[in-house]
Amino acid sequence: MTAVATRRAAFPWLRFGLLILFVVIFLIPIYVLLVTSFKPLTEADPGQAWNLPRTWTTEAWQVAWEKLAPGLWNSVLLAVPGSLLSCALGSMNGYVLSKWRFPGADVLFTLFLFGMFIPYQGVMIPLVQLLVGLNELTGLQGVFYGGIPGLVLAHVVYGIPICTLIFRNYYVTIPDELIEASRVDGAGMLRAYWSVVLPVSAPAIAVVVIWQFTSLWNDFLFAVFLTGPTNWPTTVMLNNIAGAQATPYSQQMAAAILSSIPTMLIYVLLGRFFMRGLMAGALKG
Repeated sequence: MTAVATRRAAFPWLRFGLLILFVVIFLIPIYVLLVTSFKPLTEADPGQAWNLPRTWTTEAWQVAWEKLAPGLWNSVLLAVPGSLLSCALGSMNGYVLSKWRFPGADVLFTLFLFGMFIPYQGVMIPLVQLLVGLNELTGLQGVFYGGIPGLVLAHVVYGIPICTLIFRNYYVTIPDELIEASRVDGAGMLRAYWSVVLPVSAPAIAVVVIWQFTSLWNDFLFAVFLTGPTNWPTTVMLNNIAGAQATPYSQQMAAAILSSIPTMLIYVLLGRFFMRGLMAGALKG
């Protein structure tokens, strides 16, 4: 066997070995999370992080569930409607900007994109003032500022630029002939969107839902500023799991796993559409 053939034969094994190494490195934190979550408080300390529990217990999981349960439900009330609203608005915006051209469409799209680069910290004070004003205007105290609806509104508005960009780039790949054919058949703008564009939008919808659901579920800054203790999502509840004299590492690890399960499920269920939706907009437009 020649040297070239030997190197070619060894390359797949080298690549496989590197992949295994990366998987092991990636799984190390998960291993620490899992083994620590099943330890009693007396064993859960940084000096024994790599050791398996001498006494296996689910006490930390029970305590973590009791502390996180209200926050998990608040996160569901935040992430589910927020993701769906962002998806609907982004889809309609992307459709209009890609298939129903009008004067100034490119300028408007550019202005949309500027919204992606505004940091959260730069809008906190005006955002709080806006939501407080909505409370006073509607007479619904604690709904917009201090409640989940206001947090949903903030994330939906803040997510419009990226959602519009994803859908617009995806819809550019849809042949214009399909829209023209629907017009010939008498379909208007909304009918063409509902009957022609939306049925083929699954990859883009999956990208936006994963993106927005993850952003909303992992939100901390907006949640701290815009909601009160009864409406705190799981990220704020997770931050508040701490002991007065000692840090309950096992409870924190169990709570961290519980809080990450929904986002992992979203990726498992919709992950096969994710890369297809991202790459579709990169092929054209």
